[in-house]
Amino acid sequence: MDFLPVNKDDLKRRNWDELDIILVSGDAYVDHPAWAAAILGRFLERHGYRVGIIAQPDWRSLDDFKKLGAPRLFFGVAAGNLDSMVNHYTADKKKRRDDTLSPGGKAGYRPDRATIVYTNRLREAYPGVPVVIGGVEASMRRFAHYDYWTDKVRRSILLDSKADLLIYGMGEYNLLETARFLEAGGEIGNLNHLRGTGYVSSIVPEDALEIPSYENVSQNAQDFSESTRLIQLNTNPYSAPPLAQKHENRWIIMKPPALPLTTEQMDSIYAIPFLRKYHPMYEKDGGVPALEPVQFSVLTHRGCFGGCAFCSIGLHQGKFIQNRSIGSIEAEVKSFTSHPDFRGSIPDLGAASANMYGLRGKESEKCNTCRRTSCLYPSVCNNLDTDHSPSIRMWQKIRKIKGVRHIRVASGVRYDLILLDKSGQYLRQLCEYHVGGQLKVAPEHVATEVTKLMGKPGCSEYVKFVTAFNKINKKLGKEQYLIPYFISAHPGSSLKSSVELAEFVRDQMQYYPEQVQNFTPTPMTISTSMYHTGLNPLNGKEVYVPINTWERKAQRALLQYRNRSNHSLVCEALEKCGRTDLIGSSRKALVKESTFATKRKPSQNKKSHKTEQKPKRGKSK
Repeated sequence: MDFLPVNKDDLKRRNWDELDIILVSGDAYVDHPAWAAAILGRFLERHGYRVGIIAQPDWRSLDDFKKLGAPRLFFGVAAGNLDSMVNHYTADKKKRRDDTLSPGGKAGYRPDRATIVYTNRLREAYPGVPVVIGGVEASMRRFAHYDYWTDKVRRSILLDSKADLLIYGMGEYNLLETARFLEAGGEIGNLNHLRGTGYVSSIVPEDALEIPSYENVSQNAQDFSESTRLIQLNTNPYSAPPLAQKHENRWIIMKPPALPLTTEQMDSIYAIPFLRKYHPMYEKDGGVPALEPVQFSVLTHRGCFGGCAFCSIGLHQGKFIQNRSIGSIEAEVKSFTSHPDFRGSIPDLGAASANMYGLRGKESEKCNTCRRTSCLYPSVCNNLDTDHSPSIRMWQKIRKIKGVRHIRVASGVRYDLILLDKSGQYLRQLCEYHVGGQLKVAPEHVATEVTKLMGKPGCSEYVKFVTAFNKINKKLGKEQYLIPYFISAHPGSSLKSSVELAEFVRDQMQYYPEQVQNFTPTPMTISTSMYHTGLNPLNGKEVYVPINTWERKAQRALLQYRNRSNHSLVCEALEKCGRTDLIGSSRKALVKESTFATKRKPSQNKKSHKTEQKPKRGKSK
């Protein structure tokens, strides 16, 4: 088995004169199903197409874009597995020094806004060849969207990239249909019937729902918030209409989301063999670091119905769970046993929320017309079947495979959903067989005013899960720990609520959070809409937004109060919110006053930080 062609020498070895499709990716080429270019390329190859990959082309010239020639059908372009701006910058807008998806883990192999840059370079090199864009960056920027890094509303990426077609969501079958359409003689400009695609038009389809225009959402917070609301309420593939958004004299038309893949379709994708290696051309650089932790991980399903306000998984992969069969998963794991790098451990068996495998609505008809943004919040849907036995059956099968010694569930679980498993067997078997000492969970926050806006269950549910987790591990005689993930400076979070979270960390947690993520506004999510407008798009109410740089740093510092470099900032924050009782030598104190006094400049006491002001984004611009 060979890698997909990456240069002209590869074409000669295969006796190919040209390629049908060329995929351009912002990531290094790793032949693994977790890499979009690989899974799309192998899928198209399985269906008879000649596919090549241009990975991380040097965008400063046209040479790399021309190295495989012009494809017979089209170019497919994606920024990579991450939005290129998220890949490049921290939540504080500082340039990242590394990139695990690039050779040697070094940054600088892709440009900012890679989808736009790559597509425009291809237009220069091959003006008449169709270009189709996709991936997370294109998917989440398909409408007019707020861009955190420029602090402005940008146009749909379709217009700025000048692409012919946008495929949003997981695109294997849509990419295949695009290839078949063009091969049959169709013109790319006439490809306007596929679900899960978007295009530019001068007219609006009769059945389309018009959302506020680019001009309106870029000038008015209420219009931006309304646009978010309409997008969020129309994500159900069975009932959503096409959405239309005007940009000057043109319309961006987004067809309804693609229907969820059947189990048979999922199985056909993951039945394709992969080398599970990075391309040899990266050997001189030390390989691609992102491969090592996931080389023998197995994805069991796609989608998420959790509906967290800050998360894009449901908007990209869909909110209906698309499952692989146990047989398909079993066959993939068995294939590892003959791989030269396999040592018997599967580092992760799951997906974004591992315990959603096999879950669905009791009555599908109700699901097909539902417009809820979450099946779990503000309360668990009565129509949701929370029986976790599909995961248990899968685990039992995989554990019997000869040559497999350890199977971990490392991608995270939805703990409030585990509490609804009446048998209790999911948590028991998870702890007994599939936790390697630590289990990742994501309470995100504990203050009610914050978790409500996040769409998360809140502190009480998390405490229940912690109790259940500790109880079952005690019975099993195991010493295992929860690794909670928290977000600071999320819309709705004030210094007061951050202190509440810090006190929870002090009193309730077994684990001190070494890493805390400051909220990063990413395109198209509800939380990003709140950050930009100061309004909750689902009810129109004003939301406090910590946009002040000092406060964002202070909220994160409060959660890492043990870090001595944070002590000055923590003390200042505690003074600002009237919690000086937490400074000193008492058992409840977060920091010692003496530490603060020696590091603080005298002028800092008088410095004014507007931490409780109404956000400027709460009013129309």
